[in-house]
Amino acid sequence: MEEFLLFAAVGFAAQLVDGTLGMAFGVIASTLLLGMGTPPAVASASVHAAKVFTGTASAVSHLAHGNIRPRLFWPLAVGGVIGGMPGGLLLTSIDGDLIKPWVLGGLAVMGVVILVRATREVRLRKVPMGGAAPLGVVGGFLDALGGGGWGPTVTTTLVSAGEAPRQAVGSGNAAEAVVAIAVSTTFITALLTGHWQDVTDLKQYAASVAGLIAGGVLAAPLAAFFTRILPVRRFAWLIGLLILILAGLQLYALLRG
Repeated sequence: MEEFLLFAAVGFAAQLVDGTLGMAFGVIASTLLLGMGTPPAVASASVHAAKVFTGTASAVSHLAHGNIRPRLFWPLAVGGVIGGMPGGLLLTSIDGDLIKPWVLGGLAVMGVVILVRATREVRLRKVPMGGAAPLGVVGGFLDALGGGGWGPTVTTTLVSAGEAPRQAVGSGNAAEAVVAIAVSTTFITALLTGHWQDVTDLKQYAASVAGLIAGGVLAAPLAAFFTRILPVRRFAWLIGLLILILAGLQLYALLRG
């Protein structure tokens, strides 16, 4: 029960930030799971299983608040599926101890990306469909590989390119739900076919995943509302620093161990 409540609190806070800024649920949850000794592939699978539910709740909430632009959502979703599925297969094919430092390093880089993007002022303009699909491919691949690459890659790029922040966040979050379903299906398929061999008993992570789902679903409607009223750049700085601190501490512990 304690583990469930802990992850419920983490899921609520992470989804509150993710639904507002379009990033951080996967990064925070993945970093925490990795810090607890969870293998990277299992961490990514757990986070994506949770994001199927939290992402769907977020998508519905953003749709209700008019934060989704369909001509941006569809190419992002299709591109994300195309990139996410091979990313999941690659992660299940690599020894967890070998990939873990690279995953943590990638999360730290994403923290830097958020900080850099948060300092820029851009003129608002609509991102064309032709540019959104390749961005979705890259975002989906990195998201499957690290468990939290979608938001820092997709949302920050859209905002930097001039897309209205609330539409970048809303459309990106809605597309991420589709990507989470595709990546989760990939992990399940890899497990059932025997392709995923570097895996421990998944039942021991049930409480943490359930907690992430419960907390995230509760926070999703509130986050969609906050998207319109919160100072996004200030919160982007805070979450960028948080990601750097979390990933940095884990990298330090890994190098010392």
